[in-house]
Amino acid sequence: MKHDFYDVKAKTKVSADVLDCVTFGDAGRKRYAFKGKTADGRSLTAFVGKDVWEKAKAQMKK
Repeated sequence: MKHDFYDVKAKTKVSADVLDCVTFGDAGRKRYAFKGKTADGRSLTAFVGKDVWEKAKAQMKK
């Protein structure tokens, strides 16, 4: 699955494969994110809404 990430070093938006669906924070203040990698191997993180995250998580399990 592809998603748009913001590449901080290049200061541009890039489209990359979602490698993992992760959460940050405590149970009451949970944030949902996608992890990806650039072509040269740098890590990318994009924060998304819970509904988008759950759809992607279910799609990745298939």
